[in-house]
Amino acid sequence: MAAQAAGLPLRHVLTLPTMGSAVRLARETAELVLAEWGVPARHPSVDPALLILSELVANSVRHAAALSETVTVIYAASKDTFAFAVHDRHPHQPTLYGAHAASPGSGLGTVVELTHSLGGTAVLRGDADGGGKSIWITLPL
Repeated sequence: MAAQAAGLPLRHVLTLPTMGSAVRLARETAELVLAEWGVPARHPSVDPALLILSELVANSVRHAAALSETVTVIYAASKDTFAFAVHDRHPHQPTLYGAHAASPGSGLGTVVELTHSLGGTAVLRGDADGGGKSIWITLPL
């Protein structure tokens, strides 16, 4: 999971039970770490990042809780980049792009569209054992 953040000097990891309160706690933690890292709350990438993060954690809670007791969020940043990953241990790996991608207007489709509209990237990385995945979002600051 941490390989994607290797080039970003600022990091924070949060692991929570896969339950509804994880969405709020992941979002609040993002606000705290961004402020600690000197990213102003009014920066144009902050609100969209919080929305994207909330949707990804909610998806893990909604779809992965039966097989994944926890959801882990990795936050990482540099002076010009904010990245985060949402990881769970459910084996389903949704398609982010192409013909089988989540449809526009769906939660995951909206995440990908919003990320791209901000000049960012969305990448799905499966666990080596096939038993889970991380969705990495990278946004410019």
